[in-house]
Amino acid sequence: MKNLAIIEDDEELRGMLYKFLNHQDEFRCTMSVNSIEAFLKELNEENAPDIILSDIGLPGRQGDESIRMIKDKLPNSDVVMLTVHDDAERIFKCLQGGASGYLLKNSPLEEIKHYLSILSIGGSPMSPRIARKVIEYFQPKKKLEKPLSEREYDIVLALVEGLSYKMIADKYDISLDTVRQHIRNVYRKLNVNSKGEVITKKLRGEI
Repeated sequence: MKNLAIIEDDEELRGMLYKFLNHQDEFRCTMSVNSIEAFLKELNEENAPDIILSDIGLPGRQGDESIRMIKDKLPNSDVVMLTVHDDAERIFKCLQGGASGYLLKNSPLEEIKHYLSILSIGGSPMSPRIARKVIEYFQPKKKLEKPLSEREYDIVLALVEGLSYKMIADKYDISLDTVRQHIRNVYRKLNVNSKGEVITKKLRGEI
């Protein structure tokens, strides 16, 4: 039997998880709290969990920050994130922070039980949508159907550096209208609508 702690600020969901999981032969819920602070305050040798099922969006804490706080105290415990968020940036911050798994809150209770049981055989439980995100992250990046010209790529780099349109024009000795035309072409080829999206794609290695 594995000792389990639940950290969730939604009282109704926390109560439901506690009631269900504590009645399973595989688990004994030693703690059910609404914050990382409450968890650390109540933590002792007798109730130390083998598994921590934790919300990612706890008040005042980022998911990866709360994981590191837990792992500092319990380096051998498994932390499984339970969240509504499935964006790649959050997923990888949590995994890099030491999370052993990542589950979505809309997963059925029986499914959550199954995923947590995977930890006992050395697995890393992930909801199917999360696993798909992980796979896509490591797949080779698709090449652009319409590659950027050398000048367009220069302008992307300038945007990443934080240069304004005027500064870009001065740097490459071209007019503002030419800069704007290049940027329109970049938006069209990358299928984006903002400078921020261009910068994000560059930082992610998609350009």
